[in-house]
Amino acid sequence: MRKGRSLQEHISEKMKEAGLTQEELARRIGTKQPALSRLERGGFQKAKIETLIKIANALNVKLTIQFQPREAGTNTNRSKDQKTA
Repeated sequence: MRKGRSLQEHISEKMKEAGLTQEELARRIGTKQPALSRLERGGFQKAKIETLIKIANALNVKLTIQFQPREAGTNTNRSKDQKTA
């Protein structure tokens, strides 16, 4: 996995390497092609871990999650329970 690339780019690259279309990957993870297309167009930020695990399994890759420094002044890790000011 190359650093500095988005999740979308990594998944697209692995799909190409595996010779899979969106339709075939969608079938393998138990969803429809339009849903997978929405994810590829930037919806991965809202994807559930379970969906990402299914995609990783279908692509025969390991899913890893990393903590990285965030940009100054951002608080994107707010949970649903935290109130915003």
